Amino acid sequence: MAVEWRVKATEMVNCNCAYGFPCQVNALPPMEIAGRREATRSRKGTSARSGSTVCAPLARSVGRAPLHLGNGTMQVIVDERADAVQRDALIKILSGEETDEMATGWSVFAAMSPTKLTPRFEPIEYEINIAARRGRFRVPGVVETIGKPIRNPITGAEQSVRIDLPHGFEFRTAEMGSGTTKASAAIALSGIENTHIHFANIHLSNKGVVD
Repeated sequence: MAVEWRVKATEMVNCNCAYGFPCQVNALPPMEIAGRREATRSRKGTSARSGSTVCAPLARSVGRAPLHLGNGTMQVIVDERADAVQRDALIKILSGEETDEMATGWSVFAAMSPTKLTPRFEPIEYEINIAARRGRFRVPGVVETIGKPIRNPITGAEQSVRIDLPHGFEFRTAEMGSGTTKASAAIALSGIENTHIHFANIHLSNKGVVD
């Protein structure tokens, strides 16, 4: 039985899909990327678990396989400032160990990623402005994601586009943007440029999204 916990955080997710992120609406990725599904997921917030409060920026990158087919590779990265208790709690939550089965995206990604690399504890830089549809996530020497608004290709004007998912498994609403990610180290990600990124507030528990 999963330990009860809650997480309130902001989230920025960039993948190699076109704008719209078909996974969020139960659709398969486009054929042109079906063999190479890659993404970075960065979050910063507060997690309460077993009566203790843990606060740390965190991130996970998943790559090298279309997730719906399994055979993915997962890397959890926790900010180096987290203490031993915080690190243990975050790794268990992010790895889906203390979540009702398939109740959160973390549980889904863990199930779809049989290869789980050793967690890393690194300095994490993270900033986000959801309303402005802008953000930046960086682990020096490992990964960097930059998010910005989608622009009209003719006028260059910023476009406001929102995802509204009343029954989503990750968030209820999110602002969409254009993201670029470069990553090296154990999971190398390339070719993610001007693709889907979304910015959202999340509130999750071991049972799923908290309304």
